[in-house]
Amino acid sequence: MTQIKFGTDGWRGLIADDFTFDNVRRVAGAIAGYVLKHEDPTHGVIIGYDTRFLSDRAARAVAEVIAGAGIPVLLATTTCPRPRFPTMSKSWARRAES
Repeated sequence: MTQIKFGTDGWRGLIADDFTFDNVRRVAGAIAGYVLKHEDPTHGVIIGYDTRFLSDRAARAVAEVIAGAGIPVLLATTTCPRPRFPTMSKSWARRAES
């Protein structure tokens, strides 16, 4: 099993070497487990992606795993810079309240 390494700006790896869809799913499973154990999973998880190669497909794989764990998922429909997430989360919270 490949060791997954994270740095200050996220996953450190090479595509098709240690950044694979199997490893993406492993990380997503760990995130789902954390949310189920330490957070209120009914609040859900927001998943976005950027313009890097296969980023959209990796995001979909993460969304599938987390949703499969019974956690609501909001998946961005287009590339989304990180500063956009606070706005997305507020919008999602307002939608959940209505």
